[in-house]
Amino acid sequence: MAALSLERRATLALGSAQLLAWASSYYLLAILAVPMARQFGLANVWVYAMFSAALVVAAALGPLVGRWVDQRGGRRVLMASNGVFAAAHLLLATAQHPAQLLLGWLLIGAAMPMGLYDAAFATLVRLFGSAARPRIVGVTLIAGFASSVSWPLTAYVEHAASWRWACGLWAALHLTVGLGIHARLIPRDEHRPPQAAPAPTAGEGVAAPAPVRGPSRGVLWLLATVFAVSGFTFAALAAHLPRVLEASGASKTAAVFAASLVGISQVAGRVMEVGVFSRWHPLYSARIALVLHPLGVLLLTLVGAPAAVLFTALHGAGVGLMTIVKGTLPLALFGAQGFGQRAGWLEAPSRVVQAVTPVLFGLLLERLGEHALWITGIGMFVSFLALLQLRRSQAGGG
Repeated sequence: MAALSLERRATLALGSAQLLAWASSYYLLAILAVPMARQFGLANVWVYAMFSAALVVAAALGPLVGRWVDQRGGRRVLMASNGVFAAAHLLLATAQHPAQLLLGWLLIGAAMPMGLYDAAFATLVRLFGSAARPRIVGVTLIAGFASSVSWPLTAYVEHAASWRWACGLWAALHLTVGLGIHARLIPRDEHRPPQAAPAPTAGEGVAAPAPVRGPSRGVLWLLATVFAVSGFTFAALAAHLPRVLEASGASKTAAVFAASLVGISQVAGRVMEVGVFSRWHPLYSARIALVLHPLGVLLLTLVGAPAAVLFTALHGAGVGLMTIVKGTLPLALFGAQGFGQRAGWLEAPSRVVQAVTPVLFGLLLERLGEHALWITGIGMFVSFLALLQLRRSQAGGG
């Protein structure tokens, strides 16, 4: 990899490390929650509650970690995340009491802001300034396959040995693969002065919105709210998509098949960002990402079960686009200076919301059935309308 340019090396390295980090954190619970609960004689909901607590920890530490990246560079933070992830998985693997299990999940929560997209994006911005957008997209393309790696690998080890061995495997991968990638392939000296974001260029026939003159408090709160609404929507369907599709009339087999297409749709959305939307200001990508889910909800409501695959495709593409937007839109609006800390603040409300989403949306689904989906659809559409007004706010000074 020494012959590769710095840009490609950083993209491949961070993309691979992000795949490992996501596979061993967010996607772990879907496979291990039930065997963990069974081992300790707990109801499944208690293990989910432990993960919710981990997300609260991640939200609280996000801004602090972002400031650390801004001041000291991302390499040390990312390397530290591998150590914390490994310690967390070893604690889970050796836990003899529910309190130890909880501590393991809380450590995973502490590692998340250090090792997931927030730190990776901030590292790319520190390295490449306003030219980081294609690198961010590249990282998300690779990491988009995390669930495709995590679920079969974790399920295989859990079935062949136990959930404890699965946790031990992830710990070993962090200490060897993850730590090796961050130590050897991320530059030691990242102290490049952040570049100011250039004036956005228009796409073919599309006028670019005026840039924000500094990080307006109102625009920051708007973006944080939009990210929180989208975070609620994506977390709700990550936990309950098969049930939602069954409620719309699909059979269990059809619902599981349609739900399995989310990952492919996410990558497809990111490929569209590379091939088409990269010529536009990220604000347009954000608007498209927000409106895809409401369109899917409308189709599923009008057509029913036959639209399950199309709904999943639209929703998944929106998820894929929004993942990129969370890195590229703040960079385009506010520039590279202080990006890490700002990204942490913008993501904190979303993480808090996601902590309660699986339980809350589950209750809504029990009471409202498929109509619970209208809550997410309306929320995303209102967020889309809010971003339509952002250009007008910018013209008025933000």
